[in-house]
Amino acid sequence: MFDLVSGPTLLAYVGLVLAIAIAPGPNVLFVMTQSAWRGPKAGLSAAAGVESANTVYVLCSAAGLASLIAASGAAFEIIKWAGAAYLVWLGFQAIRASFNAEAPSSLTLGEASSRAYRDGVMIGAGNPKTILFFLALFPQFIDPAHAIWLQSLMLGAIAVGLDFMIQLLYIAAGGMLSKALSQGPVKRWFERGIGGAFMGLAVAAALVHRA
Repeated sequence: MFDLVSGPTLLAYVGLVLAIAIAPGPNVLFVMTQSAWRGPKAGLSAAAGVESANTVYVLCSAAGLASLIAASGAAFEIIKWAGAAYLVWLGFQAIRASFNAEAPSSLTLGEASSRAYRDGVMIGAGNPKTILFFLALFPQFIDPAHAIWLQSLMLGAIAVGLDFMIQLLYIAAGGMLSKALSQGPVKRWFERGIGGAFMGLAVAAALVHRA
């Protein structure tokens, strides 16, 4: 199967995927903060949500929808602004929770995981970095002389797998902070901090334009 893509092309692709996965952004921040805030299992659920969104983009690319969306300025703007709005909402929710002394100290494990997965899907789907990669850069590595579906699935699986592996590192880093964040005052300021960070990322996302 790997003979569908040349060695140099595959190496360049893997390097690009790793660079994008490591770079800080909405996906990384969300996964890491969920692990620190609600525990590593919530972080894993958040990562699963992000990768679910990535998988949808891979399938869109394989089906040929990627080129249509990438070429449509309106479609890109709608997805981008929806993602930015969701980041603002998450930021607002975190900041509001930090000022609500009567709010439950934590969600149950099932609630935290379910919410983390849902938010991970939304953030992954609306992340401009993800959109630009899967809808603009990803198709550039597809050789039309070979089976497009097979190439898309192979390269997509590599991207999703490598991205998830990098997120495991951020989940572990967040988990190391979870105990320190169990204290009331520290947790409140952490919630305000991540709320502000999400809002800042929403502004950055809104400023992204198609090349």
